[in-house]
Amino acid sequence: MGQPVGLIGRVFLAADSPRTMLHVAALLRFSPPPSPSPRYLADLADEVRAELAVASPWNLKLVRPRLGLGMAQQWEVDHSIDLDYHVRRSALPSPGDERELGTLVSRLHGRQVDLSRPPWEMHLIEGLDDGGFAMFVKMHHALVDGYTGMRLLQRSLSTDPSDMDSPILFAPHRPPRRPSPAVPGSGAAEPTRPTPLQRALSSSKSLTSAVAQTVSPLGRPHLVRPYEAPRTIFNARIGRSRRFATQQLDLDAVRTLGREHGATVNDVCLSLVGGALRTYLRELGELPTRPLIALVPMSTRPEGDPGGGNAFGAVLASLGTDIEEPLERLEAVTASMTAAKSQVAGMGQLAAVGYTSLLAAPMLAQVGLAAVGAPLPGPFSFNLIVSNVPGPREDRYFRGSRLEAMYPASLQIDAAALNVTLLSYAGSLNIGFSGDRDAVPHLQRLALGLAQAWESLRSATS
Repeated sequence: MGQPVGLIGRVFLAADSPRTMLHVAALLRFSPPPSPSPRYLADLADEVRAELAVASPWNLKLVRPRLGLGMAQQWEVDHSIDLDYHVRRSALPSPGDERELGTLVSRLHGRQVDLSRPPWEMHLIEGLDDGGFAMFVKMHHALVDGYTGMRLLQRSLSTDPSDMDSPILFAPHRPPRRPSPAVPGSGAAEPTRPTPLQRALSSSKSLTSAVAQTVSPLGRPHLVRPYEAPRTIFNARIGRSRRFATQQLDLDAVRTLGREHGATVNDVCLSLVGGALRTYLRELGELPTRPLIALVPMSTRPEGDPGGGNAFGAVLASLGTDIEEPLERLEAVTASMTAAKSQVAGMGQLAAVGYTSLLAAPMLAQVGLAAVGAPLPGPFSFNLIVSNVPGPREDRYFRGSRLEAMYPASLQIDAAALNVTLLSYAGSLNIGFSGDRDAVPHLQRLALGLAQAWESLRSATS
């Protein structure tokens, strides 16, 4: 019996094309293990390919990959999965620096995954100038969201540097021990759970209220509405090539600064993205007078959710690109996000999908026009996507090699050619910039601009 594809997954499959490749990915940088052999990475690749068992969702493929959006689709287990195809080994040309790595990852990220197979790839990359290696893993977004993808990656990363036996990324893992059932009469009261009807009514009320606030010009102050984004160079038809760049910040420093100004880590990061974009677009002579708007995905999973499939909604937020002073920009972004989050508070998954569809509705016409090569007239609901994925809080290791950083690489769509994704790991904030090669020129400047925006914000608040 196959496993049905969820509604969000069907949307991603229907929109996938050689231009709009809807996979998510992560670049993992590892330091060299103690006294590595010359064949360290070759032996590792052989070990990975020799794995006999492949667990879900890594062993799932589509029954009929190219059905339309309105047709039921299913995943089925691939009992003859070809790991020689899915696990690949690459080497950087000399000098093996960040530029060479970014070039290779850009090329790997710009290739569509094969939907006739389980839709994932793992690339082991050697030749880094520090003697370490990298791993680039990508999976189709119809199979997992960012939250689930991160949990899958963490399962094969040990907290023990001497652990050489952690299961390979896609190998079966022992399920966590289930908690003991409550003993009758022990005094532990079973929490009262709402019925499905109660959940549906509550979700419907939340969605109705949010829609009313969103479409009314007299609604909640600071709330961004789905027709307020200015035209930018990112609101263009994308091609088949990608660019990728990275940046890293100290997470504790970002958290401390945010706490001092009543802002979350995400608020601070959105304001930094806004500061970087302001400088970047001004240098290109493309800075609009109105602030850029970001679509910000938000997980709808309850705490402790094991993950699986897709479960998220999204809100719109101002990036304050019209504001020169860094602290004022942070205040504007924080107010925008506070208003946006109040809209989705208490929503269930179905209501969150409905609300996200409302926000993205003005983009559907642009996507349709882009598909046939027509100009995109506007209005636009957002200019780019900015998301935040929580990662491991402590150091992780793989076969004795310390994970130094993990950078997310995400998707681009027509009329939103830039994606910025943040991922926390062991006290650092790792930021991945993914963009269409033509619509987002000189992407590395944007990554450098974010570091400069951080220094400017710190100076303004000291």
